[in-house]
Amino acid sequence: MASTPVTLCFLLREAGSGTEVLLGLKRTGFGTGKIVGVGGHVEVGESDAEAVVREVWEEAGVVVRQEDLAHAGVVEFIFPARTEWNMSCRLFTARQWEGEPAESPEISPEWFDVEALPLHRMWQDAGHWLPPALAGETIDVVVVLNEDNETVASVRYPSRPV
Repeated sequence: MASTPVTLCFLLREAGSGTEVLLGLKRTGFGTGKIVGVGGHVEVGESDAEAVVREVWEEAGVVVRQEDLAHAGVVEFIFPARTEWNMSCRLFTARQWEGEPAESPEISPEWFDVEALPLHRMWQDAGHWLPPALAGETIDVVVVLNEDNETVASVRYPSRPV
């Protein structure tokens, strides 16, 4: 079964304590109640960059320009128990944008220190790829979830030599 194309954008800013990242409490839909990155589905006819620009605006009220996006890699999510949930997620970071993040019907945005991510409140897989992505690595990861569609069964790094 084909994977649904989705995007995530992590806005990064410097603060007194170091670098902070914008994440959000998911208020509706897939992942409700979890802390997530800002992003969503790529619509037909959109590039990944166009989709993430639109999603950041819709979810956080912030304008990010395509030229300010940095490619941070790809995470393939495989849900063997719910193959219709399989996703190919393109990751971006951005250090420039216009506006202040604001709550939307979908997320309540909040800044977090990248050295103290709320991983216990996120999807379990985030701990495998989010810290290196925020540290500037380009991620290439395949995450396979267990039958519960929550916990991680395996994490593969296809581009790394074995």
